[in-house]
Amino acid sequence: MNPPKHIISAAAIVINDNQEILLIKGPRRGWEMPGGQVELGESLTQAAIRETKEESGIDIEIIKFCGIFQNTGNSICNTLFLARPVGGSLIQTEESLDSGFFPIAEALQKVTWKNFRQRIEYCLKPEMQPFCIEFNDESNI
Repeated sequence: MNPPKHIISAAAIVINDNQEILLIKGPRRGWEMPGGQVELGESLTQAAIRETKEESGIDIEIIKFCGIFQNTGNSICNTLFLARPVGGSLIQTEESLDSGFFPIAEALQKVTWKNFRQRIEYCLKPEMQPFCIEFNDESNI
C-alpha cells in the first residue's frame, strides 16, 4: 500500500480598514483570495503570509484561523485565515494578472470559481468557525 499524499494549502481573507477584501485575478480561476501550497518546513501561517505577498504585493498579519476545506477527491486541504494588511503595495505577476481591494458585496460577486465564494463567506462569519468542510471534486484543481 502506498502512503497517502496530500496537498496542503493556505489562503488569506484579507480585510482592510475600509471593510474591503483583497482579491487577486489568476489566469485560470479568475478572481480569488490569495493563497497556495505550503512549502517544506513552512508553517500554515507563514505560507498564507508568503503567498499573499507573492501574489498581491501586500504584507499581512494573520488575525485568526478560520477553518479547512478538504477536497477528498484530490487529497487537498485548504486552510483559511482571516488577516489584515500591514504594508506593501498592489502588484501584478504571472500568477496574478490583477489585484485589488473590493467592497465585500462586490468581491463576493467577482469570485465565481467552484466553492471559493463559500470559503470567503465562511471566513466572514465568526459563528461558522472553526469549520471543516469536506467535499469530493476530482475534476481539475
